Amino acid sequence: MDCRIKIIPRLLHFKEPAGTSRGIYSTRKVWYLHFTSPEFPGRVGMGECAPLPQLSCDDVPNYEDVLQAACRQVEAQDGILDVDALRNYPSILFGLETAIRHYHTGDWALWDTAFSRGEAGIPINGLIWMGDYNEMLVRIEAKMKAGFRCIKLKIGAINFEEELALLRHIRTHFSSKEMELRVDANGAFSPADAMEKLKRLSELDLHSIEQPIRAGQWEEMARLTSESPLPIALDEELIGCNTPAEKRKLLAAIQPQYIILKPSLHGGMSGGNEWIEEAGRQQIGWWITSALESNIGLNAIAQWCATHDNPLPQGLGTGLLFTDNVEVPLEIKKDSLWFCK
Repeated sequence: MDCRIKIIPRLLHFKEPAGTSRGIYSTRKVWYLHFTSPEFPGRVGMGECAPLPQLSCDDVPNYEDVLQAACRQVEAQDGILDVDALRNYPSILFGLETAIRHYHTGDWALWDTAFSRGEAGIPINGLIWMGDYNEMLVRIEAKMKAGFRCIKLKIGAINFEEELALLRHIRTHFSSKEMELRVDANGAFSPADAMEKLKRLSELDLHSIEQPIRAGQWEEMARLTSESPLPIALDEELIGCNTPAEKRKLLAAIQPQYIILKPSLHGGMSGGNEWIEEAGRQQIGWWITSALESNIGLNAIAQWCATHDNPLPQGLGTGLLFTDNVEVPLEIKKDSLWFCK
């Protein structure tokens, strides 16, 4: 197939600054891919390459050169994607997977599922961004009023006692049966005080905590996952584990209760499937999350997520954060993401 891939850099602007463990984002650099072929004149397959600064394993100075070379390679191979060649560049792999899939389907519905047919929504968590106590309290109450039954709080940015007070505030209104609570520490705890903090958090009937200590401390993390009264989910820990053997080794060594999969960070959709298969073999739970992509990336993640039929609330919804987003038929209704064709 004679194909062409055009690379379009874009700077997206957040509606409100997004507070993360790595600072506050007000803009987001992404690269859109337009996949075309004379075979279907006028048809365009769109993908999104969106590495996260200082976090993605493919956040490299020559990113655009690598992206250009990867696109030329797909063109030279008549539209065939060599997944193994791009294992160390998950955001590029994800963008190309999406563009090629979108081109071949000719539709934003990338797979035939109840979600893509508009028959079922995907339950999602309401994400509370980092901020001061009052800002986070306002955001929590807005999510509760909107009908979310699962809320995820980013913690580790303000005083731990204040964060506990925010969680207690939710629990005074909703029991764990009415409202699932997840927290994401983004590695903010030290190995020395992590267990004490996990014990105090567990008293609030939380579902899980993401990445309590910094990634790369396998022995300490394994100790926590074996002794913690609160289930632990790995996120940043998975970054850079790009082969099936590395994935198997990490999960066997740490034995987390959950892993959280982000295609832009963790191997694209093909790499995500490998994580899911290995987690299944080791009886580890998982869910899928977007990573500040625009609606192009978010739609691809949601469409892929729907093929796995996971009943847990997923982390999908951040694509609606930008003022200059691409129009895709996604809509959040109460606590679910819907594809509205």
